[in-house]
Amino acid sequence: MPISVTDYLDVVSSWCFWSEPTWAELKKRYEGRVQFQWKIALMDPNGLPTSREQEQWFYRRSGMMMRSPFMLNTDWYDPTLPEWLAPNCVAEAAKDFGFTDDRVRLALARAALREGKRVSDWEVAAQIGAGAGGIDSGKLLERGKSTEIERRVRASTAEFHALQITQRPAFVIDTEIGDRAVFSGVVKLEPLTATLDSMLDDAVAYAAYKAHFGDPPAK
Repeated sequence: MPISVTDYLDVVSSWCFWSEPTWAELKKRYEGRVQFQWKIALMDPNGLPTSREQEQWFYRRSGMMMRSPFMLNTDWYDPTLPEWLAPNCVAEAAKDFGFTDDRVRLALARAALREGKRVSDWEVAAQIGAGAGGIDSGKLLERGKSTEIERRVRASTAEFHALQITQRPAFVIDTEIGDRAVFSGVVKLEPLTATLDSMLDDAVAYAAYKAHFGDPPAK
């Protein structure tokens, strides 16, 4: 019974950044048994800080909650922008060059949140993404700024909102039989592994039942 986990995220969200060790561990622990993918869910103005001081306050709070030995960098932050389109579109565009894994988006996140680079600038974002993936920066920039990429980013953001949740990252776990678990804003490993283990156990039970009795009668 196929099981999938979709991570809805904003590339430069600090809470999404703190969730990355959990995401990496999930992929390692359930490799070959669970399908993993990530999708962009753009932060909307209601969820964005309105000043650098406010951003620093959020960074201090989340850093303390995660027991981090370092504080995130706010030098990249631009309070005039209503959303952070460039880094998210560049990360999405990298998929079209074969990079459906995490390397490009993680490079963008680290460049912003650790190094303070202004990834809201399209050319800066493209250079960082291109460096992480070995992609021609001009081609990545062109693709990132295309109408198709923005349409995809906004479509996946709409998927996120359709879940009627507000916090990113959001981990959505689906099974072939229609079971679904949604974790909005949860970044700790334990509740996710407990749910996946339970769903995988159900998958074994369904497979065993089918081996003994086959498919259900047509009528």
